[in-house]
Amino acid sequence: MDLQIRSLSKSYSNGVRALTDVTLAIPQGMFGLLGPNGAGKSTLMRTLATLQEPDAGTIHLGDIDVVRQKDRVRETLGYLPQEFGVYPNVSAERLLEHFAVLKGITDRRARREVVDALLHQTNLYDVRKKKLGGYSGGMRQRFGVAVALLGDPRLLIVDEPTAGLDPAERVRFLNLLSELGENSVVILSTHIVEDVSELCTRMAIIDRGRILLEAEPLRAVDALQGRIWRRVIARDELPRVEREHAVISTKLLAGRTVVHVHSETHPGAGFDAVEADLEDVYFCTMAGLDARRAEALEPAVAG
Repeated sequence: MDLQIRSLSKSYSNGVRALTDVTLAIPQGMFGLLGPNGAGKSTLMRTLATLQEPDAGTIHLGDIDVVRQKDRVRETLGYLPQEFGVYPNVSAERLLEHFAVLKGITDRRARREVVDALLHQTNLYDVRKKKLGGYSGGMRQRFGVAVALLGDPRLLIVDEPTAGLDPAERVRFLNLLSELGENSVVILSTHIVEDVSELCTRMAIIDRGRILLEAEPLRAVDALQGRIWRRVIARDELPRVEREHAVISTKLLAGRTVVHVHSETHPGAGFDAVEADLEDVYFCTMAGLDARRAEALEPAVAG
């Protein structure tokens, strides 16, 4: 079962155009939607989750019309929004059982088996009787995944799931998501490049409501090799370097500035070639560089 999005657009009453002609083909597995805050990621996620209507366009999950058959979508949908509330004085076990009833799992024995299995899968079984108010951020996120997995969804949407997690919790959470992508369409919406590079076999970059690139991360990185150059400069040199070169990113290092530039040929003295990574792909795409290569990487939508 794959997800086909065609010519999707959405504007709000305040005049903000959140999505413009978005077309994506999302197969089973982990799919990364990468973009800055305010790029339209959450609007797209809420639309896919049937929480709001698009102004135009179509969405199909296999043979399900997502826009017109919302009840069918919700039967096979798991959604973990960027922010979700929990009852702090209720245990994870009890609240998960409550959500299981709401999902239609009314048989007591079957519900017990489902809840126990999900608590084991999300590594929360040993703390299942602990009140949710005492959970860490990562534990709450994993509880959110357990809720989203009720009913064995074929489409799982997670919106900015690792924001605010410490490194250890982030690794646990990403490992969990990678397991889920083996049997479902899992869409990971994030502004963190590392999340996509470590998890996703396909990705798209979105900004200002438009898809700028759709590709396989490894192919996108390979297409950029030999075109990224690095130089360490003093801070006051940056304006001149920006005038003379296509600077795609800057980082501070021990009081000096490390710049990455995009160039088809050696940009001059002081620059060293570096191996491109997905962060370079992201910054090049956001800057509008390598557009022809981005177009070449974009797959044709079947139809």
